[in-house]
Amino acid sequence: MKHRLAPGSLLLWLAPLAFLGLFYFFPLGSILQISFARMGDHQGMPLIESLASSSVQKVLGFTLWQAVLSTLITLSFGLPGAYLLARFTFRGKSLLQALAGIPFVLPTLVVAAAFNALLGPRGWVNLALMDLFNLAQPPIQFVNTFGAILVAHVFYNTTIVLRIVGDFWSHLDPRLGQAARVLGATPWQVLTHLTLPLLLPAIASAALLVFIFNFTSFGVILVLGGPKFATLEVEIYYQTISLFNLPLAATLSLFQLACTLGLTVIYTQLSARLFQPLTLRPQRFTQRRLTTWRSRLAASVMIVALLGLLTTPLLALGLRSFVSAAPASSAQDIQAQLTLDYYRELNTNRRDSLFFVPPSTAIAVSLAYACATAFLALMLGLPAAWSLAYNTRSLLNRILDPILMLPLGTSAVTLGLGFIVALDQPPLDLRASPILIPLAHTLVAFPFVVRSLTPALRSIRPRLRHAAAVLGAPPGQVIRHIDLPLVGRALLVAATFAFTISLGEFGATALISRPEYPTVPVMIYRFLSQPGELNYGQALALSTLLMVTAAGGMLAIEHFRIADVGEF
Repeated sequence: MKHRLAPGSLLLWLAPLAFLGLFYFFPLGSILQISFARMGDHQGMPLIESLASSSVQKVLGFTLWQAVLSTLITLSFGLPGAYLLARFTFRGKSLLQALAGIPFVLPTLVVAAAFNALLGPRGWVNLALMDLFNLAQPPIQFVNTFGAILVAHVFYNTTIVLRIVGDFWSHLDPRLGQAARVLGATPWQVLTHLTLPLLLPAIASAALLVFIFNFTSFGVILVLGGPKFATLEVEIYYQTISLFNLPLAATLSLFQLACTLGLTVIYTQLSARLFQPLTLRPQRFTQRRLTTWRSRLAASVMIVALLGLLTTPLLALGLRSFVSAAPASSAQDIQAQLTLDYYRELNTNRRDSLFFVPPSTAIAVSLAYACATAFLALMLGLPAAWSLAYNTRSLLNRILDPILMLPLGTSAVTLGLGFIVALDQPPLDLRASPILIPLAHTLVAFPFVVRSLTPALRSIRPRLRHAAAVLGAPPGQVIRHIDLPLVGRALLVAATFAFTISLGEFGATALISRPEYPTVPVMIYRFLSQPGELNYGQALALSTLLMVTAAGGMLAIEHFRIADVGEF
């Protein structure tokens, strides 16, 4: 069958394409043009030389290796958790879901501080072991190791698997597996021949997002990995900021974009065959209570594992923010010095700085940017997801679908410099405008919205729309009364992703934010970049406030969700 350019698809793509053209391709093209202009008459040589360089090849190899390994570990840890949240109901489930989403909000600097507070040389675990066994040196060497990178990546990305796979899994009709068991299938056969094939679209979507985040990892590698480890993103940052070698940085950025585009092309080709309309049911029919002691034991182990990984570093960070600046030699000494000094100092402008901003203002600015980002991402992502879901054979969709993922694979440093270079003339002179921040955040959140909504839209059975059309409902009523109620939960998940991504985004924001309108991550970076125990403590205190704000927002989403909105 020949592919065709559907007029409806083109109309749905107008706003997303205009946005990507103005705020992605234009700034990126501008900075790449300036970078390659410095090459003179030998524009092909940097590309050839960089790819042939042993140091660059080492960076590429490590980038791929750590991304693959981190993704596999995240899936192996997240899928059992997704099953628990999808198929069972138990006390504290909403709280567990909210807590699991907090790591995804936090900037990498906060995560590094959290793991330092837990497992660093002066962290709680090392101090306790040194005091217990009377050791002179910390026994656990966690920071600046490959293990720290893997643990931090799993810490960050497990919530992606829990949300995307768990949400889709929670609506799969359990009667399919029951019918297979009646026909003689073993539990393993049901899992491998029925459940996993049905879940494969959601697993592929989650794995792709996790891999891209690991592939473009920057803060985790830079802070927790140390100088021994470097990904493409770290190398781009080093070449741009430290050496100002824009040609090499541009070459590496193009290679990073090519890898991302190749991955998304493969993904879209597979997803076109995998996503099928399914019989999906409300959670009240698919979930059951933990009745047997074995199920309760297994659930308890999984809950403890999830909470241990996802909350222990955060608890260590929060507790450390209440520790005074006085020196301590043991864990007991630290516990005796709990105080609110760091929180009081947040509102004190000791240096009478003109750029001093109280934390309440920074939190308000971050929340405003996050709300604007969620709104823009939904307004742009919903039409694109609709086109991808309903016009699967459209040539336009097959071309544009992989392009949506390019912002995730683009260096934040390159894109931030592109904003500064390109958006400096009317009518797009936005360098001094606060709107530039949510626009940059929307570039990152937009692909998440599309990937969250497309599986839900594709899973709606066509006969529901056909029946409504036969009964005389126009297309607008079909969308309003059938499609939107069925994908309400997916809309909520997509908005949550967009909101949380904006709340914790740091890379691009650090380059383009205005000093009088800082976000919370930018303020945390300011404190961490200044020496002294007092600045470090204020950074921990502000990080704790960010965690509490994020936790409150996610708990509100879980608590105020209308019972059957988005239920299939």
